[in-house]
Amino acid sequence: MKINAELVIQLRLDKCWSQEELGIAAGLNTRTVQRIEKEATASLQSKKALASTFDISITDLDYEEIPQMKQYEFKTLEIDTKEGFLAGIKKTPLPDLASLFNEQGLEGWSVVQILTPDLASGVWTAKTGRMVALLQREIVG
Repeated sequence: MKINAELVIQLRLDKCWSQEELGIAAGLNTRTVQRIEKEATASLQSKKALASTFDISITDLDYEEIPQMKQYEFKTLEIDTKEGFLAGIKKTPLPDLASLFNEQGLEGWSVVQILTPDLASGVWTAKTGRMVALLQREIVG
């Protein structure tokens, strides 16, 4: 189970104990103490032994994941429809959007929205020749 390794390390250092000394005090193998501090995982028995050794509640050693707010970057992609497409009855075929977006997807981009600025401008024209795709990808690190 996940354990708050930072707290274990801090409590050990507060007592000026080495990993070996903590192992002796808690009745754990030194290698077990090293693994707990490095990997932040421990069995229930090890967690109980550490809580008892440090005279704290076993729940104090629970791992609490701090939620991270995701950050995104955005870009626009202008899609030329060559001759344009009609917004009415007769329509010209659209470009291969799936291929275009799959290509962008290989770089981590995903489509948020597709806009037709000519239609959204408030001035009605039956023919438009431009589409804009709004893309996003998560900023990692």
